[in-house]
Amino acid sequence: MNIGLSTCSKAIDEKLFRDYKKNNISHIEISAPANEYKNLDYNTIRRLSEKYGIVLWSFHLPFSPFSEIDISKKLLKKKTVGYYTELIKKASDIGITKFVVHPSGEPILDRFRKKRMAYAKESLNELAEIAASYGSVILCENLPRTCLGRNSDEILELISVNNKLKVVFDTNHLLGEDYCEFIKKTANKIESVHVSDYDFLNERHWLPGEGKVEWNRLYNELQKTGYSGPWLYEIGFSCPNSIIRPRDLTCGDFSKNANEIFSGKELTVISSPVKSLMAGNKTIKRSKKK
Repeated sequence: MNIGLSTCSKAIDEKLFRDYKKNNISHIEISAPANEYKNLDYNTIRRLSEKYGIVLWSFHLPFSPFSEIDISKKLLKKKTVGYYTELIKKASDIGITKFVVHPSGEPILDRFRKKRMAYAKESLNELAEIAASYGSVILCENLPRTCLGRNSDEILELISVNNKLKVVFDTNHLLGEDYCEFIKKTANKIESVHVSDYDFLNERHWLPGEGKVEWNRLYNELQKTGYSGPWLYEIGFSCPNSIIRPRDLTCGDFSKNANEIFSGKELTVISSPVKSLMAGNKTIKRSKKK
């Protein structure tokens, strides 16, 4: 597969595009902190993508703060869809055709879940048609914990409202369903992936090999579906507080990691776990099926 990397927590500048090119990272997802979307320089992004031959694969629509952005809340969904429409137009104008959407924020209590699902579906249906008018597609992302879309059944229900809707599979968001089962059930809808590792306790966005995902198993299952998109990492360069690394990651680390997975080799790991998380792993078991 082609290798991709999200810009999450990274400066979107010429150095980044140059590093992508140098390390054979051919696809990019534009993703920024919530307050930085207003500062995105779309023309510069297009210029740099053309200069370095990097595919503008996807655009992650903002999902925070939950108090202001949420397609599943009655009082926020109209405003959120309006905001997303502005961004879809701007990003479509520079050739981006895939837009990642979080179906909700959180927390969501069980007694409100059905209503929140209904609001999210209304919003997704509207967004699907808006994106289509620009020649683009909405990708609904599976999410962890109490968020909507926390398993394959919920994701399939969310996108059932419009056949134009597709799925972006986040490999570190499933907390109650085996990742290969998710792939099997959503196979013909997966249009992109967010690759990262975790400990099955919570989302971590670690580099593959730092968590508990069996990467050969996941990669082989994804290949069986005929998936044709990039192997796109959604991981920052800096070290999160949930793991210990001696240095920041580089584009070279992502390229090396991907090629080790593609060839079935043992993954190079430079990190060590946080002791408190190790203790948690010993006491909490993860079910492979719902």
